[in-house]
Amino acid sequence: MRKDEFARRRRLLMKMIGKGGMVILPAVPEKSRNSDVLYHYRPDSDFFYLTGFAEPEAVAVLIPGRAHGEYVLFVRDRDPARETWDGRRAGPEGAVRDFGADDAFPISDIDDILPGLMERCDRVHYTMGIHPEFDQRVIGWVNTLKGQSGAGVRPPQEFVALDHLLHDMRLFKSGAELDAMRHCAAIAVAAHQRAMRFARPGRMEYEVMAELLHEFRRSNADISYHPIVGSGENACILHYHENSAELKKGELLLIDAGCEYELYASDITRTLPVGGRFSPAQRAIYDVVLEAQAAAIDKVRAGNHWNEPHNAAVKSITQGLVKLGILKGKVSSLIRDGAYRRFFMHKTGHWLGMDVHDVGDYKVGEQWRVLEPGMVMTVEPGIYIPAGTKGVAKKWWNIGIRIEDDVAVTRDGHEVLTAGLIKDADAIEKLMRAA
Repeated sequence: MRKDEFARRRRLLMKMIGKGGMVILPAVPEKSRNSDVLYHYRPDSDFFYLTGFAEPEAVAVLIPGRAHGEYVLFVRDRDPARETWDGRRAGPEGAVRDFGADDAFPISDIDDILPGLMERCDRVHYTMGIHPEFDQRVIGWVNTLKGQSGAGVRPPQEFVALDHLLHDMRLFKSGAELDAMRHCAAIAVAAHQRAMRFARPGRMEYEVMAELLHEFRRSNADISYHPIVGSGENACILHYHENSAELKKGELLLIDAGCEYELYASDITRTLPVGGRFSPAQRAIYDVVLEAQAAAIDKVRAGNHWNEPHNAAVKSITQGLVKLGILKGKVSSLIRDGAYRRFFMHKTGHWLGMDVHDVGDYKVGEQWRVLEPGMVMTVEPGIYIPAGTKGVAKKWWNIGIRIEDDVAVTRDGHEVLTAGLIKDADAIEKLMRAA
């Protein structure tokens, strides 16, 4: 992502908060994995969204109208000894030179400098509760200023949650962000294609996951969440993560996997027949889900509200289950009573962006949010019928099918970012039999 993209975001945020306000945004701390080993550091999405800075122990401050520079970064100082062990640091000079800061200081000096920056600001835009230890430091700085009120020091009078403004910004993707998401989607499509060609009876779920991971990493992408690779009965577990069973001929294999490229996520699900051919029952359910997804995607367009794709999927799935005899009764009554939830128990999608379950309100007040260009969402209906489901014929048991694509709202409709991955049942069978 170009530096001017981050600068544009900062300008927009500062315009919204106005003079007299300031933003304080800390980077997420490093986390211990075990003993003296840390997890690979992944910057907090909000912090990176505004800064493009990927080091820990950093704090970003925005002060609209500050004469000496509106954008201040506190970062780790250069330290040749630590850099030998842990890698290069930008340092304050690099924060200005490479990341667009107007001013930059060592993080060790923040207690001396930040209270002075807060002085005479009316409002501090900061989200409490995310970083409890840092919360206490912010409160301490304010109390320090209050203690100096007799000397004419005026502390901030109001705290405003930053996440409301920032998350609304993140909901609308710019052209540069959509380009990154298209590239990320293309990597995930290639990974799923690789998995489709690899999956066959006798192989293990974790071997299929390894194929996904190989394709991600060879394209300089990481996972956006732990892949779900569930065969047979495991396909009916929505967040299955063990990925440890053997693939058996005649079963289904559900693969829910996405990658992260430059901190933007993709999220794809496909369901495959192990052995290369769907059984008649599997194919019948598959076609119901595929038709429901098409109905839902058709509702992803500006002016419709967030829940319209879900409503379309619910209606289509209920109609399909009635046609197959799995549900009995009038479609309208079954929908009203929620009878479909035995087999389709989740929403049809979620926002997608820097987080796989991205930020942004689904409702404004009591009303579903209206879809607008630049929003990106997943569309992922499914049907799950575990073994032993009462009142359902045995031929339907252990059928778990979900089909998921990433869809951007455009001015004249929508763009399916993951359209490059086949999902027609005949095309999937042909690809798997040819592998």
